[in-house]
Formats: sequence, C-alpha cells, structure tokens
Amino acid sequence: MKKITAFIAAFAIMCGICTAQPPRFQFKKNDPKIYTLTVGNVKMEIDANNGARITSLKLDTTEVLSQINFPNMYGSTFWTSPQKEWNWPPVREHDMAPYEVTEDKDVITMTSPLSEKIPLRIKKRFEVDKKDNCIVVTYTLINEGSEDRKVAPWEITRVLAHGSVYFDADVEAITPAGLMNFVKKGGYAWYDIDHIERQNRKINADGKGWLAFTNGDWILKKKFQDLKPSEPAPEEAEIQVYVNQGDSYVELESQGAYTNLKPGEKLDWAVRWYLTKK
Repeated sequence: MKKITAFIAAFAIMCGICTAQPPRFQFKKNDPKIYTLTVGNVKMEIDANNGARITSLKLDTTEVLSQINFPNMYGSTFWTSPQKEWNWPPVREHDMAPYEVTEDKDVITMTSPLSEKIPLRIKKRFEVDKKDNCIVVTYTLINEGSEDRKVAPWEITRVLAHGSVYFDADVEAITPAGLMNFVKKGGYAWYDIDHIERQNRKINADGKGWLAFTNGDWILKKKFQDLKPSEPAPEEAEIQVYVNQGDSYVELESQGAYTNLKPGEKLDWAVRWYLTKK
C-alpha cells in the first residue's frame, strides 16, 4: 500500500497536479464576464460587459473604489482626452459597452467596439507584476478613422470622499487657485477632502508621474508617464482631481501625452496600481 501511495504522489507531482498554481484570471461565479486579478492581499475586478470598467479594488476585504451606481459613477473607467471632443456623456462604446475578451497566459486584453462619433478603438490590457507587487493596466488607443486624430489617454478612478489626495507638484501652480485647499505637506501637494454642498470642483496640476489617495488605513498609489507642461491635451492636465458635490465621491484622474495618430496608428499608455496598508 505504501508503494502504491508513493507512486500516486510521484505521478501527481510529475503531472503538475500538486504544484499547479491557481490562474491569475478567474471567472466570477454566475457571471463569466467579470474577471479577477490578485496580487498578494489585493484583488481587482473588471467587468467586460460594462466598458471593461474596474468595478472593485479590495485590500483584504476593504473596498477602495466608489460603489455609487448613480448614474454609473463608480469604479474606474477610461476616456479619450480632450473632453471637448465629445463633451458629455462619455462615448458609450468606450465607457459602457461590452468589450471583447482575449486571454494569453498571464495577460487579459479587453477591446471596445468602434465608435462612430470618435473612430478610436480602445484596448485595455491587465496583468500582475508580482515582483513589483502591483497590477499593471495598459491602455491602447487605435485610430481606425480615415484622417489624422490628436488624442490623449485619460484614466478616471472614483473613490469615496473620505480621505486625502496627494501628489508631487507646486501648490501655487494648481489651477484654478483656491478651489480646493491644497497645502504643502511632506514635500507634496496635499488635499484633505472637504465637503461643500451643491458644488462640483475640479483642479489641474502638473505632477511628477504619480497620484495617491489615502483614507488613513491604506494608500492607493498610481504611477504613469510624467509629462512636460506642454504635453497634455488643450485645457487638460497630467493630474486632475474632481470632487463631486456633497458627501459622495472623488475622481483621481491622470492623462498621457496629447499625440497625433495617423490612420491605423496606435499609442500605448500604462498605469501601475499599488494598494498597501499605511
């Protein structure tokens, strides 16, 4: 019996049964379009049926992203910049429509339908960097129109309005001046979220390639390309912070360089997500 048991164990190891690792991308039960990425004690969920939106980001069991579903103002999404190209609401094919999904080993890619209003196709590539203990989201913009188009990538992440936003920038250069009470703290521009009823507010800033938010217990930090002041789209910025009226949510926004794409050309822009205990 011992010899048989030893043989079975050896056969299982040889076939990878005992050493197999769980997949990084898992189908959420009862909904095959929601994918889960895990690195350490951080879990991210992406809904391919809802604009490939990042719908949840948890540290252990603590939810970090806003879950306010009115109107669809939750999680983390992606738009093209400048906003004046499409005004409001966001382009449905980019923000809300179902994306096609392809898997390749440890990478998953979600691809948008093509918008008639703005002939740009969006790809979102999700992968885990275990060595750096982060999740990497790479956005690709593809010009599928017949004419040149200037565009910049733009990530919008919504968190609950309880905590502080900070980044590396000159406080005096944040615009509009005085709209939010930014102060210099620890060498960074720091804003403790305050609540003013019936007033939406948004600022622009030239950062240093990262943007962070903390509620005192955890820190969400995102890293991206550091832009020169001349590189963002017109009337836009590398870093933007939007505070929704009342006690609801805050948007952490970052943008890439304003780039001219000829027909068929594309640009890639990566954001590295780090979520840690403070």
